[in-house]
Amino acid sequence: MFNLIRNEWEKIFRQTSTYLMIGLLILILIASGAITKYIEGKEKAPSNEWKQELMAENKSLKQEAEGVQITTPSTREFIHKQTAINEYRIKNNLPPASKSTVWTFINDSTSLIPFAGLFVLVIAAGIVANEFTWGTIKVLLVKPYKRWKILLAKYVTANLFLLLMLFILFAGAWLIGAFLFGMGEASNNVHLAYVNGQVKEQSLFLYLVKSYAFHSLSVFMLAAMAFMISAVFRSSGLAIGLSVFLLFTGGTVTNLLASKFEWAKYSLFANTNLMQYIDGMPMVESMTMKFSIIMLLLYFSVFHILAFISFTRRDVAA
Repeated sequence: MFNLIRNEWEKIFRQTSTYLMIGLLILILIASGAITKYIEGKEKAPSNEWKQELMAENKSLKQEAEGVQITTPSTREFIHKQTAINEYRIKNNLPPASKSTVWTFINDSTSLIPFAGLFVLVIAAGIVANEFTWGTIKVLLVKPYKRWKILLAKYVTANLFLLLMLFILFAGAWLIGAFLFGMGEASNNVHLAYVNGQVKEQSLFLYLVKSYAFHSLSVFMLAAMAFMISAVFRSSGLAIGLSVFLLFTGGTVTNLLASKFEWAKYSLFANTNLMQYIDGMPMVESMTMKFSIIMLLLYFSVFHILAFISFTRRDVAA
């Protein structure tokens, strides 16, 4: 199995496009940091009256929670959580970050995960289909390995590439953020979490790692879907086109459906963002993290059952 994975890994890095994708991701990070630095340079100096600002924000949130336009318990819970965090900051003299630091830049870089995911989808969509397109599938299948092991090695390699791109994004954001914005004040290097009715201080680094993992779930699931389409239909174009389209539109469409139909919670994209249970509120009121994990496991199982059955049972045309 190790030799199969190493062989697939070498195939990926024999392609010039792989290095172009990595270089483009780093360039996007640098451009993002430079733009943020330029915009902050044009802004006015931050106010020192942060306690008064948080008190005013809490007053506004409480008025909003009591308004007739707010009806869902999940929204009230979100407002209550934000109010509690603001009160904790005021009581413990923990001002919110008034300007960018390396940590805020890493947190902002999660918005670039879909771009990193775009490159991963290209690899996942082509890793099986290209064998048929290039005519190398017969050479691969005559090797003394069972078909399911060959397919598993390809899938593992695609996910290793996903981990590599996420590492490059995280490490690059840390290096660029530290260079452009510095480490920030010690009071800003802690994450405030609202757990079981209490505000607790947590490691900001661990929170960012968790945030990266949760935000990358949609890419992970779409890569599994692209891999399945690649194995079933043997078409990298179809796999890339459909998975990329869903990567950038699936969440938006699901949000629109969820505002009117409760059945939208069974959609894949209603469940890939587990951060909604930590920093926000569920897309549909009845959803829970347990429900989302079960739905993701079901989708994951279906994708792989279809991929492995198709690859191991279908004949290769002469």
